[in-house]
Amino acid sequence: MSQEVAVHFTRNGSVAELIAAEVREARRSVDAALYRLTHPSLARSLGEAASRGLQIRLVLDQEKYAESPGTRQLLAGYGLSFRLLSGRRGPGAKMHHKFAIFDRRTALTGSYNWTTESEDLNFDNLIVLRDADAIAEYAREFELLWAAAEKIKPAAGE
Repeated sequence: MSQEVAVHFTRNGSVAELIAAEVREARRSVDAALYRLTHPSLARSLGEAASRGLQIRLVLDQEKYAESPGTRQLLAGYGLSFRLLSGRRGPGAKMHHKFAIFDRRTALTGSYNWTTESEDLNFDNLIVLRDADAIAEYAREFELLWAAAEKIKPAAGE
């Protein structure tokens, strides 16, 4: 497999640790479009990155956020700002992406939700991209999502 692409499966080990390592290695920014974010160690990694001065931008699915008090508490606990977005049209439409971009040098994508279920229960995958053209496409998509999404700042202790 090329050094520009690496594929990981949850059955082979901790995908959450791979993601957390990318967050730790980031020096400027993390942009992530995530259907779900409930994994405590991944939220903690993002919070620690924000406290190091990194720009953290998250776009989350509006419906999943609304039905998950745990996500709201997790994000509020780390003071992370984020935006919410539904799908393209109609009731039940989802912002179903699962990708992240680190310093515009690495992108992660795949079926893996940033949840303990994906980590511990599901068969999921994560693809690591270090190809500049592919990363640029993900960055363009993220900017479109970010511009369209509703800005949210959870209250402390929510």
